[in-house]
Amino acid sequence: MQANYQTVITGSGRCIPNNIVKNSDFINNEFYDESGVKMDKPNEEIIQKFKEITGIEERRYLEDHQVNSDLAFNAGKVAIEDAGIDPEELDYIIVAHNFGDVKKSTGSVDTIPSVASRVKHQLGINNPEAIAYDIIFGCPGWIQGLIQANYYIKSGDASKILVIGTEALSRVSDPHDRDGMIFADGAGATILEAKTSEQPAGILSHAARSDALNEAYLMWMERSNNPNYPGDEIFIKMNGRKQFEYALNTVPPLLKKAVEKSGVDITKIKKVLIHQANEKMDNAMLKNFFKLYGIRDIPKDIMPMTISKLGNNSVGTIPVMLDMILRGEMENQHIGPGDHFVFVSVGAGMNINAIVYKMPE
Repeated sequence: MQANYQTVITGSGRCIPNNIVKNSDFINNEFYDESGVKMDKPNEEIIQKFKEITGIEERRYLEDHQVNSDLAFNAGKVAIEDAGIDPEELDYIIVAHNFGDVKKSTGSVDTIPSVASRVKHQLGINNPEAIAYDIIFGCPGWIQGLIQANYYIKSGDASKILVIGTEALSRVSDPHDRDGMIFADGAGATILEAKTSEQPAGILSHAARSDALNEAYLMWMERSNNPNYPGDEIFIKMNGRKQFEYALNTVPPLLKKAVEKSGVDITKIKKVLIHQANEKMDNAMLKNFFKLYGIRDIPKDIMPMTISKLGNNSVGTIPVMLDMILRGEMENQHIGPGDHFVFVSVGAGMNINAIVYKMPE
């Protein structure tokens, strides 16, 4: 295959659990701070403050019998059907996640076999040349999967690739940590194909960085905030304030770098699909990004938001949002032929990445 093909998204899919968990469902939780001291504020006040900062009203959790790979399989199956391809033609199956399959009954991380291998098995793909592997890259994992897929296609090594972002954070959330209310479950998937075009299309450019010297442990795993918690499980933890500062200082210039590499004028960017971690943080990052161009009046509806109803499902947030937009299921959000938009994410590691994409005309 020639190496001048362009990497284009030809199909998308998602799998969001049916189990809706509202903020009010946490009203009887016992919350402890990082030092193991029970918080003396009423839960109503804790939950209200949480909503004001994050914008989250509800989130989705897996059913007790489900695991993460079930979400990934369902999202991938829909994406394959949407693209209208034979799954046996896939060259790669790349699955981004961070915890593998965590069963409700055990709370243990399970990554053998890989989630990608489990998905390939569930899809019934026989082709041994359909290479299946996982990416652990924090919340930016799905975007990193697209970056790798683009390299495979541009090098002539592949023509059809399935990239899935999937997570079940409810299985690793501390019920005694107020930050645990942020996390949710869900999966999104895309098919990328090698296409020819007279004009640039698909993935135009990307940028990424990893800051592990001083910021590696802004997210980590640790036992419950409750010192009397009966189990030995470890849960996801984060330094929210430091993460906020890190994101505001590093994400906007990284996104600007990706846009400059693409050669696309900032006024041509129709949508900014940003990781849904915290509504206040996302708005601040968007403002700082446009400020780098001297723009104070940010275009209306340029940043779609799903966090209020879906929470933060890590690597699943952006592909889920993309699928909703492409299917016309988000109010006042549309992406059409010739439109430019960007993906950008920040997460554990700390890792950041961004892609500039153009819809084929």
